[in-house]
Amino acid sequence: MVQSVAIGQFDLDVTLRDAALDPAISPTRRMIANASIGVETCDAFYSTCELLEALEAVLEVGGPKNKAKLATVLSNNCDDFQRCLYYCLAGRGIVQMLEDLEWLAGILKARGQIEGEEIRKHGRQPLPLVNPYVAAAPDALLVSASADFQEGPSWWFDPKLPGIITED
Repeated sequence: MVQSVAIGQFDLDVTLRDAALDPAISPTRRMIANASIGVETCDAFYSTCELLEALEAVLEVGGPKNKAKLATVLSNNCDDFQRCLYYCLAGRGIVQMLEDLEWLAGILKARGQIEGEEIRKHGRQPLPLVNPYVAAAPDALLVSASADFQEGPSWWFDPKLPGIITED
């Protein structure tokens, strides 16, 4: 006789919660994992990817168009999720910033796949995500939308960047 066991609802944030508490994971990754808990699955993934792509474009190509994209992302008149991610990582070095966002995007992609393919496909519902943002609007002042901003030293003097000349 085949028996089934009810497993209840699945917590989509379990991987983020584990990462947020794991002392072996860097503090910045724990911060952005915590910042992502409760954010709607697709919104969290696509917002992270959009920020990652904007940062990569400014670093790799530069120019007013790419800087305008980053300024637009950071000055968007919606909740503060992308700004939260950015400011958790700002000043830590652009390489670490990109690596940490890529790491988070991987977790968020898997989270979305689990929700779509494994849970909803089988007629099960995940635990409800409790949005950490109480409003869809920014909480305070916004970053300027001007593309005429100067990147700080963490963009160009990052020791992880190739070709950096050091004073020995």
